[in-house]
Amino acid sequence: MLSHPLLPKLKELRLSGMLSSLEERAELAREQKLSPVEFLAILVDDELERRHQKRQARMERQAGFESLRLLSQFDFAVVPTLDRSLVLEMATCNFILAKENWLIVGPTGVGKSHLATAIGYEAIKRGLKVLSFPTHHLLAQLHAGRADGSFARLLQKVASVDLLILDDFGLRPINEQGVEDLYEVIHRRYERGSIILTSNRSPSEWSEVFGDALLASAALDRLTHHSRVTIITGESYRQRQRRKEVKPPKESTQTE
Repeated sequence: MLSHPLLPKLKELRLSGMLSSLEERAELAREQKLSPVEFLAILVDDELERRHQKRQARMERQAGFESLRLLSQFDFAVVPTLDRSLVLEMATCNFILAKENWLIVGPTGVGKSHLATAIGYEAIKRGLKVLSFPTHHLLAQLHAGRADGSFARLLQKVASVDLLILDDFGLRPINEQGVEDLYEVIHRRYERGSIILTSNRSPSEWSEVFGDALLASAALDRLTHHSRVTIITGESYRQRQRRKEVKPPKESTQTE
């Protein structure tokens, strides 16, 4: 196909992807006796689908997900306290369109990060812009941005996406500058964009994470307004897997 006579013309029109299915579609048109317009419609549909897939892949890379976690891979059976109908409702991403937040709380290993990432993928499938960070990573990047001049650009980027995922909030201590930056992120996104926040600390402990009582009150007031709080209980998935993998040795049946 690299030497196909249509290649330079399709490149000029930015339609070179059509070559990948041109011969296959031409054969289909001959077999089914499609009209020229029907044949062209199929090629255009192929091109639109290719562009959609490329755009989605690009948005997934830009989102910064640490790993691929889909809702179809989530095992609801191991977290019976989780309301499955609520999760499926959140997967419609209507809460993002309404500029609402989802706060997911529970011990380590119960699937909080999996859920957050899965909803992020659902949002991207709907053409919504997503950014995902472990909370301490975002604060570290904002801190570094003050030194290299990228702070304002990163803050604007974080503030403007449709969905911001802040994972593992409260897992690590936050210094004074980090507290101010986190407040600024929450403040800028208030009623302008959605946040999914995961934490293994009870909401009653969140003010301790901020340290500054005034900033804590202002930030949490904005974070919890227009939000849903889901508390997951249960045992760590990783610990359950570890017990399955570590099998006790079989007792010897030999006699001495």
